Amino acid sequence: MRKLRLGAAQINVTVGAIEDNTRKILDVIAEAERKGLDIVAFPELAITGYPPEDLLLKPEFVAENLRALEIIAARCRSTTAVVGFVDRQDDLYDAAAVMSAGEVCAIYRKENLPNYGVFDEARYFRPGHDSSVLVQLRGVNIAVTVCEDVWAPAGPIARLARDGADLIVNVNASPFAQGKYLARQRMLSTRAADNSVAIFYVNLVGGQDELVFDGSSLLYDHYGELVGSGVRFHEELAVFELDLPSRYRKRLLDPRGLSRVDAGTARTEVVVTPSSGVVARSASDGPALGNTVGQELELMGPRSAEAERGYVAHVANRLQLGYFDAAETYSALVLGTRDYVFKNGFSSCLVALSGGVDSALVATIAVDAVGPQALKVVGLPTRYSSKGSVDDAAELARRLGVSFESVSIDEIFESFLNMIKGVTGELRLGLTEENLQSRIRGTFMMALSNFFGSLVLTTGNKSELATGYSTLYGDTAGGFAVIKDVPKTHVYELCAYRNQLAGFELIPQEILTKAPSAELRPDQRDDDSLPSYDLLDPLLYQLIDLDMTASEVFAHGLSRGEVQRIERLVDRAEYKRRQSPPGVRLTEKSFGKDRRMPITNGS
Repeated sequence: MRKLRLGAAQINVTVGAIEDNTRKILDVIAEAERKGLDIVAFPELAITGYPPEDLLLKPEFVAENLRALEIIAARCRSTTAVVGFVDRQDDLYDAAAVMSAGEVCAIYRKENLPNYGVFDEARYFRPGHDSSVLVQLRGVNIAVTVCEDVWAPAGPIARLARDGADLIVNVNASPFAQGKYLARQRMLSTRAADNSVAIFYVNLVGGQDELVFDGSSLLYDHYGELVGSGVRFHEELAVFELDLPSRYRKRLLDPRGLSRVDAGTARTEVVVTPSSGVVARSASDGPALGNTVGQELELMGPRSAEAERGYVAHVANRLQLGYFDAAETYSALVLGTRDYVFKNGFSSCLVALSGGVDSALVATIAVDAVGPQALKVVGLPTRYSSKGSVDDAAELARRLGVSFESVSIDEIFESFLNMIKGVTGELRLGLTEENLQSRIRGTFMMALSNFFGSLVLTTGNKSELATGYSTLYGDTAGGFAVIKDVPKTHVYELCAYRNQLAGFELIPQEILTKAPSAELRPDQRDDDSLPSYDLLDPLLYQLIDLDMTASEVFAHGLSRGEVQRIERLVDRAEYKRRQSPPGVRLTEKSFGKDRRMPITNGS
């Protein structure tokens, strides 16, 4: 039985830092050789970082990446390495190089370029040609693909398996989204079993602007059984051993069988002998990808009244808040925050602590991301701040072990009110007065940011950003919006999870049980302006994540007029969101690259 020792290099690279990324790749290759690995695979575009975006429009950036590739290849000896890079021929390609014995022995260019959600690959790259590259290592035929190539049922995986691949190495920069890890597992298991081929899925780890990459590399055998997995949200060189029995019998007898259509697809094969170099073996015409996707026709007659009720209940159950796992979500928030802070050259953070649940969660995440010594929290009360909130903020800071200052802004607030009255001749209490408090706080926090050189973390959640329940240049002022993709109901769940992890009430119970309030006027509550969050958040999920309109949603407990009002609030708040800081992406409809709505919108 053939056996390979495989290494998944889940590394955390920085976009544009080619020299640093190359040094990290070389260190891992050296470690792989010390451990006697047969092959080590790195993530998609490991040399440049992912996504490089318009850096790809700079010719010197691409050239530097190619020079780095040569340096890495020269250092590969006893272990074969697969490294993602930008290839340049007449056009640019998202590619992976197979390196051994001091040279590049094969290059695969990504065929399927995603151009949806956060992906804009068709803006920069050309798709690779419909060809196969097989590398033989210790008697095992290995093919290489890149990220999206593995998701297409009739894509390169089927062709490469037919061409004789025993193992497919799939290198990735696949961003985290809630529920995606389970979707990946199902997909990879299906792809491996359907094509009777082992699949080695290697993923990037780390934060890049709004994106978080969760690692979670996976290895499946040709039966679709999980052999092993890498850790989540952490760097590591994950080592796997793969036994490769003869698979021809399974392929012949498997009822899913592969297409028998033969045509002419170019196939290049090389033999890798790490100790003595690379020898070209053959170039031949192989079978082309046949039409293996069957068409399904679903015939649906009218549903009975009972079936219709069941259908409505099923849909309503789906339309709550989507998949949510507190542990993976919290890990993504910590990793995304840490990398945004440190990769952008900051060494410390600032949070305005109000005594409410949102700022409590952000401060707690910040402590876990950068450490208590690198976080300063500030309370900025006015005449409308309750004593309970002021005390709760101070107590949370004590439990977190962070520096805390409470500075009243009431005198500045009064001065501003008088200035406004001097211009307008009157002062009507209302939104102007409320937003002014928030804007004073925002100005003060940014002044501290300048003084300390610290990054201000904003505390708005997704429910508030969706409905515009925020103040432009006030609570939206800052450098990074940690929980911008966390609905309010999930804010409470994440706080409960972190307390459970701590084994005590790290976030005081008083913060978790008080009614949500901005405390910008006497006795103010969030539900004075918005529906309760247990009704609002499912509605927002349908309007935003599922792209439904007010006429389509299932809104239990809300009138049709209220649904339409919320829909208008979401549309009208787009101009605020466009000016808000970036934050951790947790869903596949995060505000930002995922959801691109026009500001001027007459729909």
